[in-house]
Amino acid sequence: MHSNTISVGYGKVNPVKIGNTEPLAFIGGPCAIESKEHAFKVASMIQEICKKHSIPWIYKSCFDKDCRSSPDSYHGLGLDGLDILKQIRDEFGCPVVSDFSNPAWAKPVGEVCDMVQVPAYLCRQTTILKGAAETGRPIHLKKGQFMSPWNMKNSVRKIEAYGNKQILLTDRGTFFGYNMLINDYRNFPIMMETKYPVCFDATHSVQLPTSMGNISGGQREFIPTLTRAAAGAGIHALFMEVHDDPDNAMSDANTQLDVKYLENILVQAKTMHEIRIDLFNKYGADNVK
Repeated sequence: MHSNTISVGYGKVNPVKIGNTEPLAFIGGPCAIESKEHAFKVASMIQEICKKHSIPWIYKSCFDKDCRSSPDSYHGLGLDGLDILKQIRDEFGCPVVSDFSNPAWAKPVGEVCDMVQVPAYLCRQTTILKGAAETGRPIHLKKGQFMSPWNMKNSVRKIEAYGNKQILLTDRGTFFGYNMLINDYRNFPIMMETKYPVCFDATHSVQLPTSMGNISGGQREFIPTLTRAAAGAGIHALFMEVHDDPDNAMSDANTQLDVKYLENILVQAKTMHEIRIDLFNKYGADNVK
């Protein structure tokens, strides 16, 4: 399945290309920005792993978590967190991405971030999609847990209508009854029919939404299995929220991956991706979906 290649990164950062025959890209970082010191610590750990294995990477962390189940949950640092992302961008030379949930935040996010992320719950929200498109940055569009993969084309067309054709489509699981998500790996070739690259969100896919009353549970033990399956299904990028002490993370404590396991999982995914690329080059796109 052919898809367009997108390029993430402007100015002095090392751009990351995401597409059919490009290396598997990694998008990751703590769910929420907790502090400058913590953000830099995790970014350094990710960079060391990705540099060792020649994996292109984009740092992700949110300045505002607007979809928390409880008003008492940690919501982030607000727009001040964008300055921390800018400092990470300057220090590590990597692209950065964060989501936004208020149309008024689109412009400041686009002024700092190399890619802007549309939260899954808001993937149909026209004002959000318009704001993301008008930043001129590539857009990380997450498939809503309530959305079919074939209906994501409607969100894509909205973005295109506002002049943006740099889109990455991500699956983060689909509701399966109450408090449960499942992954349907048909999602990837179906979403690729839009002609845009696709990504797998491994950590949100193991979430058990609001299963613990006012916070979400998770099943981190299934991240490696789901990631290998997604890599075999033909993803172009892999998304994971990672933390050096996930049990004490201020957001998504039950789903973030402990960074000590990141290298093993990334190497497995990269290996499977490279096998698929070799087959792609040998037999052609029509024979390797």
